[in-house]
Amino acid sequence: MSEEAVCIFCEIAAERGDASLVRCEKRATAFMDIHPMVPGHTLVIPNSHSDGVSGVNEEDGGAVFSLARRVATALKASDIRCEGTNLIIADGRVAGQTIFHTHMHVIPRYRGDDFPMRLDPALRHAPTRETLDEQASFIAELLATGSVD
Repeated sequence: MSEEAVCIFCEIAAERGDASLVRCEKRATAFMDIHPMVPGHTLVIPNSHSDGVSGVNEEDGGAVFSLARRVATALKASDIRCEGTNLIIADGRVAGQTIFHTHMHVIPRYRGDDFPMRLDPALRHAPTRETLDEQASFIAELLATGSVD
């Protein structure tokens, strides 16, 4: 990121940006999404900048998930309508990422909400076990050889 470009999420993590903070911790920060899908939609970010998930170290990634889990639990206990949650990370433009600082959406869900994400079994692919085994093997080999961090 160039010195001229200012990351809005880095500014929020440094408590210099305009945000409705939920919680600010050593490695992660949670704040309300300014364009929520449903009431209570919260974002959780690593405080260190990374454009996507491959740039997040394990400690920061763990802190983001831990804080997101606690936010989801708090949403269910709050007066905000929440019967379940989706935890979503959009990694890359093609996946729908629009702010290029890694972030996890914590989205409250309830029966009849108008959030469009549904995991409809009728729309899923049905690969053969051979195809799944082949894909698993490709990924496992990269992990085993240390080709990815």
